[in-house]
Amino acid sequence: MALAMACTVMALWFRPWRMLAGPLLTPALAALALLPWLWLLPQKMPQGLQVQLSGACLLVLMLGWPLAVLVLSGVVLAVWLLGHSDPAAALSQWVWIGLVPATLALGIGALLRRWLPPNPFVYTLGRGFIGTAAAVFLSGVLLETAHEWAGGAPHEQALVARWLMAWGDAFLTGMFSAIFVAFAPQWLATWSDERYLKSPKP
Repeated sequence: MALAMACTVMALWFRPWRMLAGPLLTPALAALALLPWLWLLPQKMPQGLQVQLSGACLLVLMLGWPLAVLVLSGVVLAVWLLGHSDPAAALSQWVWIGLVPATLALGIGALLRRWLPPNPFVYTLGRGFIGTAAAVFLSGVLLETAHEWAGGAPHEQALVARWLMAWGDAFLTGMFSAIFVAFAPQWLATWSDERYLKSPKP
């Protein structure tokens, strides 16, 4: 709860709703309409180790971190209202499937901007594909570690499953980021034609 509230307060401090006056309104509404159904899938699966796609890293690329945090808040609220999970499970999903991967993706993106050249392939493969895989997997590792520290029984093959699901998330994020770069760059708040498509100096 402390982590969730800290992220929410920090996101609100940036007043990200101002970005909805432009082209980002469409992807924000689409995320609110589609992402809850993706997050509800584990409730329809057999009991056991429940892993799922996140979509948080794609939201960060599309909306920026502050607005992505607010959209994820709406997503988890819809999941709680439409599904049958208790508030604690919804909170855990909000933090470990949404906020933590989104924050890690923000940090990985900052490192790539700092140390790698501004190239479209760095953006789509680095931030969209490899960065997403790293962020989602690290979030899963942190979740499993916190679960064990809290006295929970370790799940066999849990990290293997989270590793595989992280690459599924990476594939979707990398694919959509490449499509949006080519056909709808206005839907990517983290994309800049001036930065990534500028001509090299002679």
